[in-house]
Amino acid sequence: MPAQTQPPQVGRWLWTCRAGFEPHLFEELAWAGMAPRLLGEALVESDSQPGLVPAFARAAWRVVAALPPGTPEAHADAAARAILAMPGAGPWVLQAFTPDTPRGNTLAAPAEALEAAVRARLPVERLLEDTARARESGARLVALCVAPDGVTAVGAVSAREALSLAPGGRRRMRREVESPSRAAMKLEEALDGLAFEPGRGDVCVDLGAAPGGWTQRLVARGAKVVAVDPAKLMPELASNGRVKHIQESAFSYAPEESADWLFCDMAWRPLEVAQLLAKWGRRGWASHLVANIKLPMKDKNPVLLRVRHTLVEEGGWEGLTVRQLYHDRDEVTVTAHRLR
Repeated sequence: MPAQTQPPQVGRWLWTCRAGFEPHLFEELAWAGMAPRLLGEALVESDSQPGLVPAFARAAWRVVAALPPGTPEAHADAAARAILAMPGAGPWVLQAFTPDTPRGNTLAAPAEALEAAVRARLPVERLLEDTARARESGARLVALCVAPDGVTAVGAVSAREALSLAPGGRRRMRREVESPSRAAMKLEEALDGLAFEPGRGDVCVDLGAAPGGWTQRLVARGAKVVAVDPAKLMPELASNGRVKHIQESAFSYAPEESADWLFCDMAWRPLEVAQLLAKWGRRGWASHLVANIKLPMKDKNPVLLRVRHTLVEEGGWEGLTVRQLYHDRDEVTVTAHRLR
């Protein structure tokens, strides 16, 4: 890791990740032949965007300007000029972010001020305020990266190709008062990234369900849940008519009929969980998969390669995604589907 944050090079890709996972993102990009470079905490750059989405990347943009040291007004002028010089006539979604680190977070106020100043210098008719419409509108996400050690850069990416629509890839989910744990926020973020989600009448199986964080959120959507766990659920879930609690090990449980969705969030060895999920895919027991895989202390990327191989080659799961989301810690979220 460099002693000071390094500015990214124009034309290369700027990636963000969870602090402490820069070496793992670097390794993924290196394996893909992208000539990565560590810039600083939570920041990595590479030659080009690989076809395979890195598991440890939160977001990525192509760098269009690296701003030299100067006053806030000079930075705003230079950033606006770089944005106006970009080809195309579609709308922009302007976002400022700081690296998700203790040092980066102290720059939140300057980042907000820079975004406001740049916004005031751009034609209002080109600015899209509703980020949720970015992809359908063909918008371009324009990021203002304000990093420690005086590093400021402008990046852009098509919203349709963006890894995340949240500033800096930080997709913060609101924690419900009644939620038993952080697990509910992990599920909400995972579902937020899917084209559709479980709804009323869908049958969901939740492996390792106790105490019920994921089951609770699924029931709130109107789904029916088979919660599999030897431990007890929260009393309000145990008595809910849309919840069937199977007090049995997830590894020995076999469903009586196929489900629409399979969910899994167990603190268990990653390769054994992958083999369990592959069994569900291979036997056609579920159509859609959302699972959380815990990471080992060492060899994270080699283990994830084996997890991918197990799910796809042995389980037949399709459209596989493996991402360390904002609410994930030493873990990744997997999504996939299985055509019956």
